[in-house]
Amino acid sequence: MKTKDHLIIRLYIAFSLMGLVAQAQETNYDESKVGTYVLPDALTTLNGQKVVNKEQWEEVRRPEIIKLFEDNEYGIIPDATINSSYRIVEESDNALGGKAIRRQVEITFSGKGQTRKMLVLLYMPKDVKKCPVFVSPNFQGNATTTTDPYVIESQFSTNGRANQTSRWSYDRIINSGYAVATFQYFDVYPDKDNDVSESIYPLFGINSNDDLQDNTGKAIAAWAWGCSRVLDYLLTLDNIDGERTIVLGHSRIGKAALWCGALDQRFAMVISNDTGCSGAALSRRNYGETVLSINNSFPWWFCNKYQSYSQDVSSLPMDQHELIALIAPRAVYVASAQEDQWADPRGEFLSLQEASKVYALYGLDTLQGYSFPAVNEPLWKGSCGYHIRSGIHDVTDFDWEAYIGFANEQFKFSKK
Repeated sequence: MKTKDHLIIRLYIAFSLMGLVAQAQETNYDESKVGTYVLPDALTTLNGQKVVNKEQWEEVRRPEIIKLFEDNEYGIIPDATINSSYRIVEESDNALGGKAIRRQVEITFSGKGQTRKMLVLLYMPKDVKKCPVFVSPNFQGNATTTTDPYVIESQFSTNGRANQTSRWSYDRIINSGYAVATFQYFDVYPDKDNDVSESIYPLFGINSNDDLQDNTGKAIAAWAWGCSRVLDYLLTLDNIDGERTIVLGHSRIGKAALWCGALDQRFAMVISNDTGCSGAALSRRNYGETVLSINNSFPWWFCNKYQSYSQDVSSLPMDQHELIALIAPRAVYVASAQEDQWADPRGEFLSLQEASKVYALYGLDTLQGYSFPAVNEPLWKGSCGYHIRSGIHDVTDFDWEAYIGFANEQFKFSKK
């Protein structure tokens, strides 16, 4: 290779590294540098009318906000007839030391001449006739969530068994009388770029990125859709309490859980664990991860239209507090981690606090007037819960204990 070519390559690498360093330096973790911003009012309709009661919210404003998120951030999944079939591939009534039923179910989706399969791992307490249930996708495969040797490895898993057991408090969940269902999120959309063809989208006639419209959903919309399909199955079971269902997600899957809970009102509770930018945190705050950085890093999570707001987040016609508001009056819990400043914990709390104004339409207590809580001291008011715990971007036993406690209070549930 010629010397000139070497120089060009070195200059290219140098400028690329400079760009990465500059981006890192521009990330703000100083509250005094957040700046001023004006949030869209969840209680003002597009034609300027004030929403003063729950009927206006449900009939006018709520549908408006859903469409804003569909058209500008998460996108839509096109209408199509998708057939689902269920096959129990393994079952035992002697799981987790004999206190749980383990069921592994293969769900087959078919449409447009295509099929896709999802493997669901379900644990249910043996001594509860009607179990509340958590639906929570996993990152690395069902077998990575447990030491249980009978759990089948997920089709796309490349990680070792029990690799992420610290995130899954199965004993605590079962001992509390709750069931839990999980699946690897790759089953519905591989978490990497240009993989529409490997996802569920060919079931809807979308076979490549060339078929995407500006408001066609991608990964987050697909992961949310997958959670709802698991609920479809759970609601066929006599021992699952269909009135006490919870969708829970961590990080990027938590963004999907929020979107799922906004759309699928069958879920009685929605839990966001460290979801940050484009999840629970306000987008207009200049703190931690931004819409620009998330779009640059993960363009396959959102619809194409979302890219147009990277340089001007103030032009977004909605913000994330309105996503949380869509869950009202159902229970919602937002959780942050002290060392996860990238996810803007204060922005997550402020978003939930602003969303709680909609809960007031239903006569529920709100978070208005409350200060950002101390670390490891959960704050629950009405149907809204929040905590910031010590530690990093993760799911811990502290989180699970808080979620179960909050669910017990909201559902008036205790294991008999």
